[in-house]
Formats: sequence, structure tokens, C-alpha cells
Amino acid sequence: MSVDGPRQRILEATYACVARWGLSKTTVEDAARQAGLSRATVYRYFPGGRDELLDAVVSWQYLLFFGRLYEEVQGSCSLQEVLERGLMFARRAVLEHEVLQTVMETEPDVLVPKLTVESNRTVGLIGAFLVPYLHQHGLADGVDVNRAADFLARMLLSYISSPGHWDLGDAEQVATLVRTEMLAGVVAHGGRGGT
Repeated sequence: MSVDGPRQRILEATYACVARWGLSKTTVEDAARQAGLSRATVYRYFPGGRDELLDAVVSWQYLLFFGRLYEEVQGSCSLQEVLERGLMFARRAVLEHEVLQTVMETEPDVLVPKLTVESNRTVGLIGAFLVPYLHQHGLADGVDVNRAADFLARMLLSYISSPGHWDLGDAEQVATLVRTEMLAGVVAHGGRGGT
């Protein structure tokens, strides 16, 4: 068994426990029992105990989500297309994630701080991904590419979690949102960037 084998098994077992009982009620003992491992093995991989284990599960699911998002926007020809496809996919994925929706409804005070830590880490990754598209699209006069990328990354995360009056399942509304609220003032012109 690989070094990552037991760790991944523990993460998957803990996730199953969270799906069944929620974050607050999931214990190290539950995770060990579900994984078919001893508590000592769980502590070997997660010496910080329950808090470290739950943080690792949130991080794991967060990375899976953004891996799928990255795959979704691959092959986009323009910055606007990246943002449109990303917003539509991400919002749909969040709404369809049953465990996330349940925990957000029943234990937001436990989950939100963990998601906030992950989103802060993710801003830089999303921004770095957007930089080449910003160069390709052309920036408005006086706009710094790194600040623009940071701004767009934060806007993406904000709209994914709370779209306000925008219907992120409607392609026309998403295109309008991206053009008028996200790209306005950032890029040289509001139309789609070329290839």
C-alpha cells in the first residue's frame, strides 16, 4: 500500500462520517471505525486530531472541486469564456454537492471559517491562472495585471458562493454579469478577447 493509501482512506472515511452525522458530531473514533483502522493510525496521519482531520477533509474536497473547475475551463479561448464557464460550472457544483449544502444549512458556524481559510489560499491560484488570459485580452489603461487577477479571483469566489440576483444557470445573465460587473474597467474593451 502506498504512503498515501491509508491517509486517503481516512479522508474518505471521515467524509462519509461527515455526510452521515455532520462536522460537529464526527469524531476520530468514527473515522477510524469507518476506515477499518485503529485510532493510533488516524493520529499517525493526523497528529492534530479531530480538528486537523476535519481541516484536511475540507481541503481535500476543496481541491477536488477546483480540479474539476480547472478541467471545465480548459480550452477556453478568451477571458470572458473562462469566467462564464467557470461561474456556471462552479455554482452548479456547489448547489449539487449534497454534503456541502447539508453542512452549510446545519453547521455554517463550523464550516464557514474552514472555507474562508481555503478561499484565501485559492485566490492566488485562480489569479495566477487568469494572468495569461488578462494579457491576451488587453488591460484598460493603468490596470496592473496582478491586481486585476486578484480582483477577478475574489469576484469569482464571491459570486460562486453568493450570486445575489444573478441566475448563474442562465448563460445570458452570466455573460452580462461577466461583461458589466467583472470585466468593466479591467480590460481594454468589454467584448470577448480574441485568441
